[in-house]
Amino acid sequence: MMLVKVVYFDEESASDLLDIAAGGKEIASKEQTRERMAEVEAEASTKAAARFNWLPFFGASAQVGAAASASALGRNILNKTLSNTILTDYLRKLDELGGVKRLAEMRVSAPSESAAYMKMFTPYLAMLKIDELPVNLAEIDSALMSAKGYYELLGKGNDGLKSILRFNIQAFRNNYGLADLGRMNLVFHGIHVGQASEESLTMTAEMNPDGRGSEEVTGLDVVDGPRPPVRDVLDVYDVVLAGVEHAG
Repeated sequence: MMLVKVVYFDEESASDLLDIAAGGKEIASKEQTRERMAEVEAEASTKAAARFNWLPFFGASAQVGAAASASALGRNILNKTLSNTILTDYLRKLDELGGVKRLAEMRVSAPSESAAYMKMFTPYLAMLKIDELPVNLAEIDSALMSAKGYYELLGKGNDGLKSILRFNIQAFRNNYGLADLGRMNLVFHGIHVGQASEESLTMTAEMNPDGRGSEEVTGLDVVDGPRPPVRDVLDVYDVVLAGVEHAG
């Protein structure tokens, strides 16, 4: 199977895995990368100055501005190159990286009343204007971004088994987002990080550390004390990569 489309890639997690697998042997390579970055920025600045210095109004301030713009472009290109380097290194050394599990033939969805479910729709709330509401709809998306860095989706395999997949909201590529994941046939690379119940994904459960939420209290609870709720726990995976594979 060959990966033909990358939808999500957590570069920081992948970089950590590569560093751990290398046992510190990549330090020299990183130093060379930093030196190359400085060379690219300097070269971009020089080319920008040479391109515009024939203009009569091209003074010192204009030269600095053009050089800064070209330098920023050089950084963007270099950052993308470095990003792709991490991706290719990760895929090439995947068999050497311990703890990464391939999750295929799995559909993902956001449980209702979960933070991920809300995050899918909050960008559209800025278009609404309802004066009677006690909250600023336009600020809900920003509040969710500040409150959570990872969002949980429920994954269900063809065998009916469920898992919880956590996604770094900053790691989506090519303008994809949480809402796109449920519409695609994806393969996920995940690191098992723990266990949790499906009920724990709701906003109510996240705001109640004891996990009881608003469960009904019975007479037995009053006499014998509250009983711990019986819940099925699911494996939780932090997703490193999500993409489309092609059998070729």
